[in-house]
Amino acid sequence: MLENHRLESIKVHRVQDRFPRWVGRNAKGKPQAYGSSIQLRILTTDQGATGWATSNVPDEQVQSLIGEKISDLIDPEIGTFEHAYGIDLALHDLAGQILGVPVHQLLGGQGSTHVPIYTGAIYFDDLEPEEAPRGIPGVIESCQQDYDAGYRAFKLKIGRGFKWMAPAAGLQRDIDVVRAVREAFPDCKILVDANDSYTCDRFIDFLNGTSDCNLYWIEEPFAENEMDLKTLKDHMAKINCTALIAEGEGRTEHAEPPTRYGGYTMRHIDRLYALAEKGLVDVFIIDLGIVGFTRWRQIMPELIAANVQASPHTWCWPVRPRYVAQLGAGVGNVVCIEGIPGETSDLDYSNYKIVEGNMVVPELPGFAIPLAEKAIG
Repeated sequence: MLENHRLESIKVHRVQDRFPRWVGRNAKGKPQAYGSSIQLRILTTDQGATGWATSNVPDEQVQSLIGEKISDLIDPEIGTFEHAYGIDLALHDLAGQILGVPVHQLLGGQGSTHVPIYTGAIYFDDLEPEEAPRGIPGVIESCQQDYDAGYRAFKLKIGRGFKWMAPAAGLQRDIDVVRAVREAFPDCKILVDANDSYTCDRFIDFLNGTSDCNLYWIEEPFAENEMDLKTLKDHMAKINCTALIAEGEGRTEHAEPPTRYGGYTMRHIDRLYALAEKGLVDVFIIDLGIVGFTRWRQIMPELIAANVQASPHTWCWPVRPRYVAQLGAGVGNVVCIEGIPGETSDLDYSNYKIVEGNMVVPELPGFAIPLAEKAIG
């Protein structure tokens, strides 16, 4: 059926995200505020089919695709062809719409359609607003808001002592926040993300202070290196901490031309695999966009063979967790989704439900994210 459609037009449309609350600082960065604008590309075929998704590449990378058969742009069994990567996600939506199947079925339907999700929007809410900080109750309030929205796992930003508080006071506040969330939500998972702001020794102090909190996940405690990660893992074993170690989002090098891992250099990726082989990294959190949707489809078997789970980084666009949900339901091996509470102008997320900590992937064509008619034009 795809060969019967030619790409007739590519339209750019910008939409605005809106978080349900002010999102503040992390260890190193400024406040995330209320959201940002993102760019979509809307594809229309000569048969009247449409599909859309985020796409940020320059126009000159995609306008030359107009007139091509859709079957020359995407093969549902393997993904988008390389010359069309600039509209990779939109082509998956379009193919699903034409064929009348969800994206996760295009990908093989190998995973569950109930994919675990955590809220990634719990920042230093105790330090906000600057003129009248709310303290730890501010963090609990944010957690409660996301709990009421269906989340049952909270990723707590830590590292207050790196920049925003004195080191000892910041460490203690990190500990106190985790303990307070554990007390308030005893049945929920707690993940922590330090954004590489700790030293190994200080992170061990943090673990000692939260040893009875049953951490589920530790993300980027410090710049990854074998010696410190082994020290950390050894200490975790001593205190019976079974948290997963999640690494790989940050990069210091940009691959040009792209590798099979997109904008990540193979030196970065090979280092991650070497750490995983030694049992020091459990989850790769390399970015959804930096890698690319089709490449994520293709590299997942490599992660599975290496006994590594995946949780593609999605911050800060609320549409992206829906893409990861389809990926997880399609190819499996997604341990959890980085959730971003919020809405987006002109997009309708109502087909995706968050129920008791899982994002439920709809059995509807494409990505099943309706776009306002005024945007299609």
